[in-house]
Amino acid sequence: MKLADDINYELIARLTPGFVGADILSLCREASMQAVSRALNHDNVKGTDKVYECLSDAQPLPQQQLDGLFIETGDFEVALNNVQPSAKREGFATVPDITWDDVGALQNMREELSIAILGPVRNPVAFASLGLSRATGVMLVGPPGCGKTMLAKAIANESGINFISVKGPELLNMYVGESERAVRQCFERARNSSPCVIFFDEIDSLCPRRSSMESGASARVVNQMLTELDGLESRKQVFVVAATNRPDIIDPAILRPGRLDKVLYVGIPTADDRVQILNTITKNGSKPSISDDVNLSDLAKDDRCSAFTGADLSALVREAALDAIRQSISHEWSVVLPQNDRNDANIKVTSRNFDAAFNKVKSSISEQDRLMYEEMRDKFTKDLRQ
Repeated sequence: MKLADDINYELIARLTPGFVGADILSLCREASMQAVSRALNHDNVKGTDKVYECLSDAQPLPQQQLDGLFIETGDFEVALNNVQPSAKREGFATVPDITWDDVGALQNMREELSIAILGPVRNPVAFASLGLSRATGVMLVGPPGCGKTMLAKAIANESGINFISVKGPELLNMYVGESERAVRQCFERARNSSPCVIFFDEIDSLCPRRSSMESGASARVVNQMLTELDGLESRKQVFVVAATNRPDIIDPAILRPGRLDKVLYVGIPTADDRVQILNTITKNGSKPSISDDVNLSDLAKDDRCSAFTGADLSALVREAALDAIRQSISHEWSVVLPQNDRNDANIKVTSRNFDAAFNKVKSSISEQDRLMYEEMRDKFTKDLRQ
């Protein structure tokens, strides 16, 4: 292959996690086709089949132009969008579709996660020069519905690396040794697709606190997790992010330095955070369409949603939109009506609809639970300092 002088093999290798030999061969072939389409001035042509169609109608190129035709780095970057690696085709690893535009507030969490995960992927040489070659483990704790799972998906999407989502209970198996084997396979798939983020949701069900008298299946799973996180075999660029609502029942060995040592508390959003969350949910008042008599800033600072989480605010907007539909459409829901261009597309959510939604949607976290989580946060961070 005639390659340009600016081709960086290390950069292409870093951009192809989970690629096997056949995938790299397909990538090179696709890059060649992109170079040919560029030479034929078909810059908008995508896909090998389209290039062959253009070649059938194209005039032969002069020898002088062929001698100056090289495959450039940009051709490989375009080809990366058209070649899917084997790890993704098998369904083990994906890149989430949640972006930071879908996450309201939580800017301080974004910075912490970017340093922990984005930094080693984007600037590996700088981190290695300071001796920071070990992948970081992050534990997200806090009440349910505050955006812990969305944070993990958004950071994986921004970094462009693979993402494996694991629900804690799904690895547990009634047969001896099967649960430990499922944990090993999960980390093995992540190493094959590295750099990769493994997200353990509800990790308290997978790694409960061990007692001196316990030697059952749960203890063996905890031991396997400890071995994978910081054992003889290096994790390389496998980043582990875990989320839980009950950090007090997790085994303390999981949280020691070198494992899930960075603990971030994702708490109930403040009034300013609720303003950002409502703007994110409603796309700045465009979806659903918000009436002019609704001020999202005043709505977020209303006393009725003082203890609302992000999930509660999403439910509030959805219930208000449903109430607007009920008032605008008067027919039997069992009847299928033909689609038309009448006023159905001009339905707006008014303040009256939000007042009706407040009567149905309440905070999912009671005052007693809120005090419990605040006390847990203070005690948990204090224990970590000790």
